[in-house]
Amino acid sequence: MNRRLALLVLPLLLAVAGCTAGPSDDPAPRRAAPERPSPFRDCAELGTPPTAAPPGAGTSAPPGGTPLPELTLACFTGGAPVALRSVAGPAVINIWASWCPPCRKELPAFQRLSERTAGQLQVIGVNSRDSRGGAQSIGEDYGVRFPILVDQGEALQRALERNAIPLTLFVDAQGRIRHVDATGALDDTQLAKLVRQHLGLAVSV
Repeated sequence: MNRRLALLVLPLLLAVAGCTAGPSDDPAPRRAAPERPSPFRDCAELGTPPTAAPPGAGTSAPPGGTPLPELTLACFTGGAPVALRSVAGPAVINIWASWCPPCRKELPAFQRLSERTAGQLQVIGVNSRDSRGGAQSIGEDYGVRFPILVDQGEALQRALERNAIPLTLFVDAQGRIRHVDATGALDDTQLAKLVRQHLGLAVSV
């Protein structure tokens, strides 16, 4: 009797064991976290000249300067890549990374510059050698809203033959670089002075 009972119970035990060890024991697949919306503006209007730039803005400097490098960079928010030479000046282009303390220190001043000169000057960031999450977090934490291009291969720095960041380019209305600043974190007063000196635009501070 006991032998017969054991023979009846054994298949039931095996069946139960098979269920508990099967796929139902595997953890449920994790869903990817939804991508946070980018804090930065898109790059669609970078080829459109500033609408309210006063006559001669970005052109009062003496002849000279060097053209922007012939490079095409991705936009942080997606969409069509941007050819640097299609960017309509006058413009200030800041190369930065989230891991760079001077970059983080000066980014709010660039945001304020973009607000004070809206319609007169384009302020553009180039995020270099950085993670998307790091750049996104800095944009959110520091309130950075101007358009950001992405250059993970440091192509722009190599073309400029500059290694250090932050690096800031002052570009006139003809798309020519009038000044490259590598002095470290810039504040509102220094930015206003450089914009006036190299691009002929008065900026209130």
